[in-house]
Amino acid sequence: QVQLVESGGGLVQAGGSLRLSCAVSGKIFNVNVMGWYHQAPGKQREMVATITSSGSTNYADSVKGRFTISRDNAKNTVYLQMNSLEPEDTAVYYCSADIQRTWYEREYHYWGQGTQVTVSS
Repeated sequence: QVQLVESGGGLVQAGGSLRLSCAVSGKIFNVNVMGWYHQAPGKQREMVATITSSGSTNYADSVKGRFTISRDNAKNTVYLQMNSLEPEDTAVYYCSADIQRTWYEREYHYWGQGTQVTVSS
């Protein structure tokens, strides 16, 4: 069974930093695009950053220059380094991955369980 296991959320003061990690567990063939999304109370889930298997990245305008997404393909793990955090960054952060479980299957989109990030002012 394929799972995305997240870690690294918590409470931090404005201006501080956090690093989120998300590892793919289970038997898989290939991991394509990985990403981070967040969802604040009463709002829709939004893309924060994505990264392809070759390292191409994409960021939401609100986090450009503050957040950095990276991945370790050997470990099937994606990271989100969050610096200069603002109270507006408070949300549940979800990792995602497009995964091909076997060579003969198509990709499926998977979500992590979510990790809370709270930034106090």
